[in-house]
Formats: sequence, structure tokens, C-alpha cells
Amino acid sequence: MQHEDFIKNIHRKLLKFQDFFEGDIFIDDTMRSLYASDASLYREWPMAVLYPKSNLDLKNCIIFCNNNNTSMIPRTAGTSLAGQCVGEGIVVDVSRYLNQIIELNVDQKWVIVQPGVVRDELNQYLKNYGLFFGPNTSTSNRAMIGGMLGNNSSGSYSITYGTTRDHVIEVSGFLSDGSDVSFGPITSADFRKKAHGTSLESAVYRHIAFELNHPITQNEIIKEFPKSSVTRRNTGYALDSLLKTEAFGLSDELFNFSKLMAGSEGTLMLFSSIKLNLVELPSPHSALICAHFDTLNDALTASVSVMELKPRQCELMDKTILDCTKENIQQNKNRFFIQGDPKALLMIEVSGDHPKELDEKLSLMQEKLQSLNSVYASPVLFGSDIARALHLRASGLGVLQNIKGDERPLEFVEDTAVAVADLPQYIAEFDSMMSDLGTSSVYYAHAGAGELHIRPKVNLRNEEGRKKFRTIATQSAQLVKKYNGSLSGEHGDGRVRSEFIPLVVGQRNYELFKRIKYTWDPKNIFNPGKIVDAKPMDQDLREAHDGIYRTIDTILDFGQEGSFMEAALKCSGSGDCRKSEKIGGVLCPSYQASREEKYTTRARANLLRELMMSGTFEEKVDQKEVYDILSMCLGCKACISECPSSVDMASMKSEFLYQYHKKRKATFGERNMAFFFERSPFAQKFSLVVNTLFKMPIVSSMIKKSMGIDPRRSMPMYSNRSVEAFYRSLKSVRGGNKGKVYLYCDEFTNYLDTSVGIKTIGLLSKLGYEVELLPMMNSARSLISKGFLEEAKIEVNKNIRLLEPFLSDQNPIVGIEPSCILGFRDDYKRLVHSDQKELLEKLNKKIRLIEEFLSFEMSLGKIEKDRFESRQVEIMYHGHCHQKSLSSSSFAMDILSFPKNYSVVEIPSGCCGMAGSFGYEHYDMSMNIGELVLFPEIRKKDQNTIVAASGTSCRHQIKDGTSQKAFHPVEILFDALK
Repeated sequence: MQHEDFIKNIHRKLLKFQDFFEGDIFIDDTMRSLYASDASLYREWPMAVLYPKSNLDLKNCIIFCNNNNTSMIPRTAGTSLAGQCVGEGIVVDVSRYLNQIIELNVDQKWVIVQPGVVRDELNQYLKNYGLFFGPNTSTSNRAMIGGMLGNNSSGSYSITYGTTRDHVIEVSGFLSDGSDVSFGPITSADFRKKAHGTSLESAVYRHIAFELNHPITQNEIIKEFPKSSVTRRNTGYALDSLLKTEAFGLSDELFNFSKLMAGSEGTLMLFSSIKLNLVELPSPHSALICAHFDTLNDALTASVSVMELKPRQCELMDKTILDCTKENIQQNKNRFFIQGDPKALLMIEVSGDHPKELDEKLSLMQEKLQSLNSVYASPVLFGSDIARALHLRASGLGVLQNIKGDERPLEFVEDTAVAVADLPQYIAEFDSMMSDLGTSSVYYAHAGAGELHIRPKVNLRNEEGRKKFRTIATQSAQLVKKYNGSLSGEHGDGRVRSEFIPLVVGQRNYELFKRIKYTWDPKNIFNPGKIVDAKPMDQDLREAHDGIYRTIDTILDFGQEGSFMEAALKCSGSGDCRKSEKIGGVLCPSYQASREEKYTTRARANLLRELMMSGTFEEKVDQKEVYDILSMCLGCKACISECPSSVDMASMKSEFLYQYHKKRKATFGERNMAFFFERSPFAQKFSLVVNTLFKMPIVSSMIKKSMGIDPRRSMPMYSNRSVEAFYRSLKSVRGGNKGKVYLYCDEFTNYLDTSVGIKTIGLLSKLGYEVELLPMMNSARSLISKGFLEEAKIEVNKNIRLLEPFLSDQNPIVGIEPSCILGFRDDYKRLVHSDQKELLEKLNKKIRLIEEFLSFEMSLGKIEKDRFESRQVEIMYHGHCHQKSLSSSSFAMDILSFPKNYSVVEIPSGCCGMAGSFGYEHYDMSMNIGELVLFPEIRKKDQNTIVAASGTSCRHQIKDGTSQKAFHPVEILFDALK
């Protein structure tokens, strides 16, 4: 009770503190729950969440914590695997505002950035200057420099570029008393000067001089720290790096406290800016050898030999990881180079300054591999195929979430590092240890650096599993000590490893760590419980929270995940949904436009998990804060493919809305959107009147208000006759010599975009296909998106029955609107009756998007190029989100470029921002999403360039956002016919 009173008091003071704080302050339970976890196994509610906007805000955060006996947790992308971002203090999230590149010096090759700058975005900026920041992580498209410094990140290229510590030049920020400091390289004379004075900065210089000048301390560090051949060393504070400097007579290197900040996990100071050393861009002449092995030990043994030739990187994937990649749509496509069923892969990259040098290095590496007699295949990849293969490797963290069952591979001893030569024997001993404990492990990542990410399979949901969890962690630390390795190679100590630091570096060094921590931070306000004075590693576990795994009765079938709860638990917290539009991809549109954590897929999954774990789902499902966060999911389905864990947030949102409407009756507008199919025949019958009313400003405004539509949004116009009516008038021209096509006409095409449906019939007919229009049916798309799942289930199963008679022959079923036709592959699987599942599987083998069908027929030579005109035409194409996630935009690109002299470029856009009804209800967010890439790209186009888009919503959004008319690919091909 006292703790609750303390938190309430902090909240009251934070409300007053807002007067002195430029950024944002959140004290509500919803936001606190979203920041209760990171990508680790831990969960602990913070007291509050702050988004500082300036250096003064950072300083004031420290002053507030000092004055109110509380602590802070610095945070960037929240991708930490060791629990560094979890705690009960105040989360200070610098990612929202402090994300600017401050200064670049091309000649001297350095850059100064704020801590919230994303690593890959920094390199996009530096590429124009021929420069590059080398250390990378598998999360580099959202990981930020502040977090990389705090964890001393390294990644797959550490054998080439080293760690973040090797590239940090200077760190500026604030000490625990609020004083501002800058730590950079200094001479021994300057060191002595800085040690004189009464400031906290002087105190930390005096203290480190006192401690590290002592011979016993020096000997203890040299004896107990990881041996020098262990290149990835991140256990505790980097005192060995400080010791090997001019200040202590052990090298010529200048003393630099910024080296201590690397790996300090936000426990010593708060960063405001970071100065980094840069290197020249890597050579474009590179190749990736993907060596296949029948055993893990063969791959590890080979890695020792491979490293003799100094490749750029040498990464490992084992069979478990490889099998998991089959379950993810995007990663399954990236398996193109895999031959057979390898038990392990080594992905070895070599490069040269010119093609001849690359050829020489490639030949030497291939000879080395052949001499080992353990490689059964070694395909060599070049160009963009390298990126695809490395993307497969980088997905390791996420795809493991696809493993079903209570016993899963967990990240808690995954960061140990040993000397490369010791790795095979070390892993053999670890594997034997796992066998003795009745479990096994997954192995992947940085074989060339002596660090495999080891994931033992453990069940945290029962007492026996949690005991095994601790036993493995303890025995793993003992094994690391036996090999004089590092407990952490790159992921840090955090909550999961700090407890074992005394075992690995010795009690004396651990006591020294404590003295350093409390010299720098006497009141323990900076990220307490990390590195020193940690809680037991088996407390505050996310999955073991209360030992309760409540779930709810759902309409959608979450059997493939296990339950609605398990669907939410699939989120690893790795933050793939925090990619910006600069990185590319669709995931996650509302985050890209807002840069707010609460609009990530991760946040939504966290929120649903919290509600179910706490047993408050039924109680809080209708709360405004919960609805606001879930309603900002556009249902783009990118999380199914781009999230390595394949978190299906679109389905979870639909189920949430269904549960929400059970407590809070749907509005007229929501029902009107959901039951578009039912009202459309009447509206089309009186389309002249309806369209006229839609165009009258006052009347239209009233209609929009009643339907919950933003008044700034234009209304779609009803066609004066349906595709059905048009088809009935064309009985005499249905013949064709290329076979029959069953055309599935969705409700949006039938009532709104009739011209697209008419031209689809015309195109197919003129190309020689017999077109038979299927009976009109409700796709249930709008019902599903608005959460009317009972009604949707009826329609879905009715549709499957209606289509059964058309399975008796080989003729394909072709559809036009992506969100409707691709629903058969996705949404329908969660709504189909058990006795119709086999029927749905058969349907999915013959149902195709029109773009897929035409592309396939063109590839077979069944459609001739000379059927189309040969004039020069430039096209820019925007793909529908569901196409990108569940199919591919490449089919549309294929058919649009098929006519001679037709040139098509795909707009590098994510979601258009319309997403069915979303753009009508959330106009500002919708248009902000469009402004990220899509609208600006279209505005830059030549006036003669044609804009193409497959989705009806996409075309509507393009019209509203750019005043440009976009055409369906079928319309363009129809008009191109001779």
C-alpha cells in the first residue's frame, strides 16, 4: 500500500513537473503497461513514461528523480534482450524526439548524433558522403545509437568493424547530480587536471585513478576478465579498456571515459549526444558463401578454419532456426538458396576492393571449405541475393516465437562468448549439459566471433521449468568461467546476467563495479538493478506472471497459435514494427506516421497480453484508452509477413472489436460501414440521388457526421449499374479458346468501381478467355474489419458452400479486389467451420488475384505481346498492403510491363493510409501515412506518367491526397489493347 501511495505521489508531482518539461509525460496505466517489457523475458511496470524534447528536459528528469527519491530507465527502441529497459522507475524514452544528426565532419570521418538516431537511418545519410558506421545488430533498422552504446552492440560484422566501444569518440550528457559533462580522449596531464576540483566529474576521475592505479586491482582485472582472444567482451564495466591506456602506463592509447559508457547500460550517466568514428563504405564487390553441413559440430569446426582467411562475417544458423523460417511468409521466400535439409549453415561473406580480388578471396575460401570434407553444398550469392539471405539470418530472434508449446527456446544464456578456437568444444560441453538436464538448445549467429546465440528450451509456466531456468543459467556461467569467456558478448548483463557477474569476473572486481556505480550515482537513480545489485534473474518474468494464462472465448479461430492469449504472446518484443518509412516496408503504418510506441504492433500485443494475464480483459475491453490504441491498427497485415514472429494483429484487432461491441453497442456509423454489402444494392438503385447528396456540402456533412466520417474525406460514388447487370447484357461475347475463367466480383467492384469489373471482363474476353461471373456474394471484408464476426462467419461459410460447385474442374477463380480475394487465404481460415476446412484448402488452390492469373498466363506464353499497343508508356505502381503481405506486388509489376515499351516503377511506399474504413474515421493519421512516401512520390511524377494501384481504397486515397486519378492495372491493360 505504501508503494502505491508513493507512486500516486510521484504522479501528482509529475503533473506539476509538466510546467518545467517541454516533452510529454504519461502516468496512465495503459502507457505504463506498454513499457512494462522490452524484448527480454522480463516484465515490471514503470512509475511513468517521459518523452524528453531537449537537453534541458534530460537534466530536469535527473533533478526530479533526485528530489523525489526515485529512479529512471533510459530507453531508445526497447529491443534489449537482457531486460535493461525494464524496471519500476520512470522510463525516459528518447526515441520520440531526440533523434537528430547534429554534425558531420567528412574529412575527419566523425559524426555527432542524438541518442535516438536509428543506426540504419544514420548509414543512409552517411552513404551520400561515402562513409559508414560499422557495428550492426540484427535489429539495426530500428536500433538506436544510444541503445547501441549502452549495450556496446557489435553484430554480424564485429570481426571486421569491432564493437560500438571501438568507434565511440566522445559522449556528452548529464551525471547523476544533473551536471553536464563531455567525455572524450584526454592526455595524462589533462586527466590529472580533471581529477582536481569539487564537482562530481572531478570525483569520478579521482576515483578511477585511485582504483586502477592499485597493483592488486590491476592484477585482479587482468586475471579475472575474459582472456584477450575473446573479442566480444561485455561483462560488467569495461575496466580492462580503461586500464590499457596511457593514464595507467599500459599502452599509448589516450584515456577516454566514453569507453566505460559503452556497455554501461544507462547506469552511470544520461546521454545527450554521441560522437562516433566512421569508416569508408564497404566494397560493393562481395559474395556470400552459404556452406551446408549435416551436423552442427561440423559447422563449428569449419568456422575455426574459415576465420583463418579473415572473412567480413561468418554467421551460423541451425536446423531449428531454419525450420522456423518456413512459418513466416517473407522469410520463407528468403530460403531460395537452401539445398536439402541442412542441420547447420555457415554464411561466410568475402569481399575485395575490385572484382579480381573478390574472385581470388572467393576461390581461397571455397578451397578451404572443400578441404574440410564436411560441406555438402556451398551456393554462392551476389548482389541483392546477399541481403535476402542475411535478412533470413537476422530474423532468428523473431522466428523462434513461431515454435509452439510451453517449452520454447529462451534468451537468457544466448550471449556468452569464448575464443573462436574454443567454440566447438565449448558448445559440445554446453550441449552435453543440456542433455543431462533433459532439454536441448537452438544455436545461431556469430560463429566467426566465438559467440553463438544459444537458446535452451525451457517451460517457464511451471515450477520445474523455472528451476531448470536458474540451473541452466548458473551452470552456463560456470562453463563460461572455465573457458575464460565473457558472460555477455553484445546483449549486455541487464536483469538476466548481472546476478552472475561475481562468478565470472570474481568478487573483488564485482565489488569494484559497485564502488564505481555508487561514486558516479550515489542515489542509484540511473537504471538501478543492472550490472550491480541485481534482483534474482528468475524474478519478474514476463511469461510466468502470476502463473496464469487466461484466455477468452473467441469467434476467430486462434488454434494455429494455441489461443488468443498465445497469439499475443507470439510478440517477442524485438520491435520490427518500429521501422520508419526510410527503411521501407509496410509495418507498422500508424507508428511510421506518429513515431509513438503505443501505435506499434508490439504495444498492441503487450496491451492485450496485460489485459488477459491480469484477468481484466472483460472488465477493461471497453475502456477508451484500450480502444484508441487498438483502433489505430490499420489491418494492413504486414505483421504477418514482415514481423519475424508473424504476429497477426489484424485478426487480434478484429476479435478485440467483437469483444468490445459485446459491452459497448456499435454506433450507426460502425454498422453502416460493416454492412456495406446490404445497403449498397439500394444505394446503387438510386445512385443519382445518393451521389448528388454526397456532393452537396451541407447534406454531405450531415451524412458523414452520422456515419462517423471525417468531413474532409470525400465520399465514393456509386455506379449507375452493377457489374452483374453489365455481364447479363454480354451473353453473346463470352466465348474464348483459352479456357474458362470464373470471375469473383467483390461488392466494392460491383457497386463502386464498376468500370474495373467491366474492363476485367473485357480484357479477359478479348485475350481469348471465356468469362463466367460467379454468383454475387458478400466477401465479409467490411464485417471482419469492424469486428462483426458472428455475421462474418455466416457469410464466409456461405461463400465457401456457394463456390463448392466450381471446384469440379480445373478452371481458375479470379478476383479483383486484393482485400476480398486474399481473405480466402487468411481471414477465412479463422472463420471456416471445421467440416469445411478441406473445402477451403481446395478453393485456395484455384483462387487467384487477377494480377497473379495474368502474370502466370503471360509466363506460359498464352498471352501475346502483339495484342497490345507499342507506344511508350511510363507507369508508377502502388501495391495494396494485403498484396505485399499475402501475395506479392511483383505480379502487378509483371503484367504492367508486359506490353512492349511499357515501363513500370514501383513506388517505395508502405500502406497508403486509407485501409478501408480507417481513412474515413482517422483522417489526420490516414493522410499523415500517405504523406510519408506515397503522396510526395506521386506529386513528383511527370504529367504523362500513369498512376496504378490495385486497391479500391488505395485509389480513393491517392485521389484525396494528390488529386490524381489512379487506375487498376486491368484498366491500363484493357486500354492498351490494339
